[in-house]
Amino acid sequence: MSKTLKFSMNIALFSILLATTAVAQYGDTGQYTILQARYGTERNNVDVTRRLQELARSDRSFRMGNSTFGVDPDPGRVKTLRIYARDRNGRNRMFEYREGSTVDGSLFSGWSGGDWGGGWDGGWGGPGNGDSGQYTILQARYGTERNNVDVTRRLQELARADQRFRMGNSTFGVDPDPGRVKTLRIYTRDRSGRTRTFEYREGSTVDGSQFSGWRSGNWGGGGWNGGWNPGNGGGHGNRPPGYGQLSIVSAQYGAGGRGRNVASILQSQIRNGRLSISVNNDSMGGDPAPGQSKRLAVSYSVNGQRRSANVSEGQQLNIP
Repeated sequence: MSKTLKFSMNIALFSILLATTAVAQYGDTGQYTILQARYGTERNNVDVTRRLQELARSDRSFRMGNSTFGVDPDPGRVKTLRIYARDRNGRNRMFEYREGSTVDGSLFSGWSGGDWGGGWDGGWGGPGNGDSGQYTILQARYGTERNNVDVTRRLQELARADQRFRMGNSTFGVDPDPGRVKTLRIYTRDRSGRTRTFEYREGSTVDGSQFSGWRSGNWGGGGWNGGWNPGNGGGHGNRPPGYGQLSIVSAQYGAGGRGRNVASILQSQIRNGRLSISVNNDSMGGDPAPGQSKRLAVSYSVNGQRRSANVSEGQQLNIP
């Protein structure tokens, strides 16, 4: 064998060795270990960890979108890939990639091996987001100083769906004090046991990141006196005892898909914690479905406990 041929073979073997070493090293050079990957939007997203593992074994980097993951979890909206990871010191971090962008696996440990995934709770928010806030919610009330309602249950529903949301009468399905600007008050307790009230003016945005367990909705179980102001024993000034314990959460009057929101009407008729009203077009503020027999569907809260009632047109509504 000639010296030239031997030299060429040695070069070839050396190149193969370098490539093999690079691949082996590349697979574990990143400083972050992937826990989970989700693709979609805040309101609708899916777990794509398994598909990402398949992609990682084939490519160090790739351009991603609906076709990449074989799903469009929220048609008509721009999607995001969120990769939840943990560094070598045990700290969590989230990486975001907008639909159509390129994902580079060099940041992630064991990328090409696909030997990762697990250890994340499946939430859409950032690592630790589900319980990272320092304040635990005790209760939420919406309205004004003179007339407000308990919206804790509705806030739990909103929290499970969105990290942030813009709020107002339509959000809570009630206008507790027509003609006046309302406020959402969230009563909380921090980890030291101290209470704090957060206020959001009607039309503003609520960000749940500062509240512990926000997305799970596992809060609001008590510990607050139900009043509008801290420690004021009810927040209704000199009104009779028991006033405000009944709150209308939502109320719809109509038939055949045509109806109107009458929550504010019912709320305004509460007297001493009770509501008694004849259900007809006059009392409900008009006829939303002429020629049809209508019904009133009400969702209400008594001392924080959600209940419902259905009454036909011409009958009397009495709650509680």
